[in-house]
Amino acid sequence: MRAPVRTAAAAVATALALLLTGCAGTGDGTDGSGRTELSFQSLAWQKESVDANKQLVREWNETHPDIHVTYVQGSWDTVHDQLLTSFEGDEAPDVIHDASDDLADFAYGGHLADLRTLLPDRLTADIPQQSWQTTTFGDGVYGVPFLQEPRVLIANSRILKESGVRIPTPDSPWSWTEFRQVTKELTGNGRYGVAWPLKEPVSVTLNLGLSAGGRLFHRGADGKVTIRSDKGDQVVPDTIRDQVETDRSAARTALGMGGSDTLPGFFGGKYAMVPLGFSYRQQVVEQAPEGFEWTVLPAPAGSKGIAQGVSPQTLSVSQASPHKKEAARFIDFLLWPRNMVRLAKGDWMLPTGTDALADPALHTGKDGWATGVAVARRLRPAPAQSVRGYPEWKDKVATPALQEYYSGAIGTEELRKRLVDDGNRVLARYQR
Repeated sequence: MRAPVRTAAAAVATALALLLTGCAGTGDGTDGSGRTELSFQSLAWQKESVDANKQLVREWNETHPDIHVTYVQGSWDTVHDQLLTSFEGDEAPDVIHDASDDLADFAYGGHLADLRTLLPDRLTADIPQQSWQTTTFGDGVYGVPFLQEPRVLIANSRILKESGVRIPTPDSPWSWTEFRQVTKELTGNGRYGVAWPLKEPVSVTLNLGLSAGGRLFHRGADGKVTIRSDKGDQVVPDTIRDQVETDRSAARTALGMGGSDTLPGFFGGKYAMVPLGFSYRQQVVEQAPEGFEWTVLPAPAGSKGIAQGVSPQTLSVSQASPHKKEAARFIDFLLWPRNMVRLAKGDWMLPTGTDALADPALHTGKDGWATGVAVARRLRPAPAQSVRGYPEWKDKVATPALQEYYSGAIGTEELRKRLVDDGNRVLARYQR
């Protein structure tokens, strides 16, 4: 799970820079005895995930005495600004954990190494082409996509059973129209059919919009990207708006919440369903009251089925690293199928690798793993994956516009004007 908040990162960047400088050895990536020194900045934050990453680093160091890896803890909240500072100060870690939708500016800026000649054939063949598209910018590949997180519906099983509504499956999902009708049927007696936590509304809207054929971002023959709002782009925002404003089947108070904020109400029966990232299942398992029954359902389907966009977590190599080949070897070790499964289970997410995704441990019905694996096969690159200027468009244009639209403050035409017209002015500055 990626927390995309970008706050002041100077203190974090300084601390990391000092730590990295302290373990840099002679300055050429060795410790003075000829042993190669690598730094690996991980953004793992859940205990299981941190433990899995640190254990893999220990296993590498025990079996590779000539290449020592130092684990450095980073943070999703500050990673973009911290990396920018470290690149400019020539103090970036050798191996960088990030998300694919954060890589474009770093890749085009020359800060990340092109991995095409560094990665083994085993790894490049194991990860599907659609996943590699998320880290391909221009002619180069600047990250290895290794963990992915679809958005699913986490539902109260008891409420669903008592209502008698049809239970969707990945092969027979609800359409967006049926989903709207179901949430109306589940609403009543102080309960809402759904709670949409839309404190960060952009990725939810864009990624689920792929199911209805929405893309919003369109690349022309000249390689330049423009924003255009077509019929498919309106299916998801209009459904949510109708649930909140017209049907009163979606809780208005949830619009300003993060995903975790909705869980107490979900456990208390205030919401029948909550659309959340797949990794939130861990919080449900840990926090649900005893006897609480829940299930994982696929997100609704549109004209393109249950396809949805995703921005995988990635591993990259700094262009400034003096030991790119060794860094790529370490990445290959981390992403052996058995290790990729360990990382996926630690983060309660899904691996991108074909072999890892086939692991029986991920095909159990317990905690919704099997549903997630079925959805994973329909994942596609997020629409704004390689768009320069996307972070600014998201933060300054799309987030406030969508928040106002979902709350009823502006209408469809004003939303389109701000997303498209204001958005294209932002992108134009990055494409001159």
